Amino acid sequence: MINWNHIDTVLLDMDGTLLDLHFDNHFWVEYLPQRYAEHHGQSIEWAKAEIYPLMKEKQGQLDWYCLDFWTRELDMPIVELKREVAHLISLRPDAEVFLRALQASGRDVILITNAHRGSLSLKLERVELRTYFQRLISSHDFGFPKEARAFWTALQAEVPFDPERTLFIDDSLGILRAAQDYGIAHLLAVRQPDSRGALRDTEEFDAVEDYRDLAAACAR
Repeated sequence: MINWNHIDTVLLDMDGTLLDLHFDNHFWVEYLPQRYAEHHGQSIEWAKAEIYPLMKEKQGQLDWYCLDFWTRELDMPIVELKREVAHLISLRPDAEVFLRALQASGRDVILITNAHRGSLSLKLERVELRTYFQRLISSHDFGFPKEARAFWTALQAEVPFDPERTLFIDDSLGILRAAQDYGIAHLLAVRQPDSRGALRDTEEFDAVEDYRDLAAACAR
């Protein structure tokens, strides 16, 4: 699948790629509407009807990932609410094996996430990731989401890498397509970002089924 002799840099997404997406899905789809309904003395169906259209409108934009935006828009303390269900934050069971193999390989490994710094900090409190990466980069640092070409231009200016010798793994097909358009040569999707969700069709992209397989190949 991947010829590791051609890889110098590995770019890794966080949510749904290294971390189980169940936390995020549960928070945005179920928990936030529940707490919003309680705050307004309304039904959860009412809350979902209020929140879901706005989520759909903002999807793929930086606001979609911005906790400051949602705090202002909904008048709800989003970071504090996330802490209430932070016990659901977890590393994929096979991810740490892969991260250790990458670290031992001597390659440059960089985390690139659309997560807001507030969300990133919360997750780093629960899961040890810092030790495996040279840099932890949020798209909010640049003002563009990973879906935008401007993000990739800013990233390469900040952390020089050769797109032809870079592997990027992400659970979003739209983001993978943006990376492909930028010229990143080696791309992998994630078959099951949410451990409680269904296996996905990753369409034109090869997919990670188990990071242990990648770890074994990386170490050779």
